[in-house]
Amino acid sequence: MGAGKSSAARHVAAALGVAAFDSDREVERRTGERIQTIFDRDGEAAFRATEERVILELLERDDARVVALGGGALASERVRAALTAHTVVHLEVEPETAWRRASGRGRPLARDRRAFEALHAQRGRLYATAADATIPPVDRSAWQRTLPAIRALGAAPHGTRLVWATASSGDYPVFLGRGLWDTFFYPRDGRRFAVTDENVARHHRLAGEGHTIAAGEQSKTLASAEQALRAMARAGLTRGDVVAAVGGGVVGDLAGFCAATYQRGIRYVQMPTTLVAQVDSAYGGKTGVDLPEAKNYVGAYHQPSAVLVDPAVLETLPAAELAAGYAEVVKTALIAGGELWSRVRSRADPDDEVIWQCLRTKLAVVAEDERDAGRRQVLNLGHTVGHAIEVATGYRRYRHGEAVAIGLLCALRLSGADELREEVAELLASCGLPLRFEGAEVDEVVGLVARDKKRRGDAVPFVLVEAPGRVTPDHVVAESDLRAAVAEVRG
Repeated sequence: MGAGKSSAARHVAAALGVAAFDSDREVERRTGERIQTIFDRDGEAAFRATEERVILELLERDDARVVALGGGALASERVRAALTAHTVVHLEVEPETAWRRASGRGRPLARDRRAFEALHAQRGRLYATAADATIPPVDRSAWQRTLPAIRALGAAPHGTRLVWATASSGDYPVFLGRGLWDTFFYPRDGRRFAVTDENVARHHRLAGEGHTIAAGEQSKTLASAEQALRAMARAGLTRGDVVAAVGGGVVGDLAGFCAATYQRGIRYVQMPTTLVAQVDSAYGGKTGVDLPEAKNYVGAYHQPSAVLVDPAVLETLPAAELAAGYAEVVKTALIAGGELWSRVRSRADPDDEVIWQCLRTKLAVVAEDERDAGRRQVLNLGHTVGHAIEVATGYRRYRHGEAVAIGLLCALRLSGADELREEVAELLASCGLPLRFEGAEVDEVVGLVARDKKRRGDAVPFVLVEAPGRVTPDHVVAESDLRAAVAEVRG
């Protein structure tokens, strides 16, 4: 209730040139009575039986249409079964907004605030399992932008899911599905120019023109970016073309940076091939390269035109790369808390559902704060010390996820969350991640932390953890405490 389904159905139907139906209005038209009357006189069960019959008739017709379903329609197993033959779009709405729109308007289930909010949570889980596309709260004009992506689902493999990502500078679709890359690319227009690395190129044949860089963080440099930009220029790319970033975080950051700066900005698509990228780095529009002095010191915010996530490509990853990605899964679960943390702490494999929940967590944070002005800083959990370790060891000794794993332990020690730190250490060790670093001195790492790009004045803000789901940014820690935390993880 209150999500704007009826209005959205009318807008989409008008854009498609088809009829729009509202199941609530259809029930009232066929019975000649208001829903409130049916509820109060005959009870909810009687209304649901009528609603189910009406909706099944609407779904079984052969002509094209857009149907706005009543909020409780998916409680019916028969309705859920019938929906599998259709594209199902879930319009998300915050409880506060839904209550404001629905209460006081004669809706039988919007009379008690506490019961309403419980119903919102219960139904939300049901909607999530049935939805092919999930759209967060957006303005009405956004339907013109989301509709092409929703329609494109018809060309994607069965089971592909779409979530619409939003940020202050732009929005875009994220598609997740196994076998997605075999037959699907979005957007459909423009030439495709792939940027990838040598490891990915050995496993995946990439259509069209492209440029290949050496694998590893050491290739994320201005020199590598120049080579890729010149390759794009030689290929004659224009602003109507699309760069495909096919690889892990290094490729995604570098290719996105090239797209952001080539001809002052062209489109690019993230096609993440590592667990790190699929759960974290492919989203949010941060692009850039490293300097010898510090990580990610040169870059730009440039949102992708789409992200295509195919978990099947992770099957080609070495175990060490999967483990490195698992560190970002643990980090994201600590931020999200709730169901995601429960799945991760049970040592469930990072399957499609874990990837989905991780990317949804990242997208929600970015939607609230695109440019690290506040909430987005929580995504830096474990990265302040992790980045310093990467720089201190020349970007060669530790994968990004491995350094983040060590940085997480430092952050939890600085948080005073000793019991949680032990649990996280066991999770990280269980997949072979390092819990200590070598190849650099404590003083060197502490000195590099002081040069972190997020520092303000003489203070470097830290992200600390009170408990899973309660992670906050902008903490200042004493240098003596930081030194002790780094010394503890020095091998």
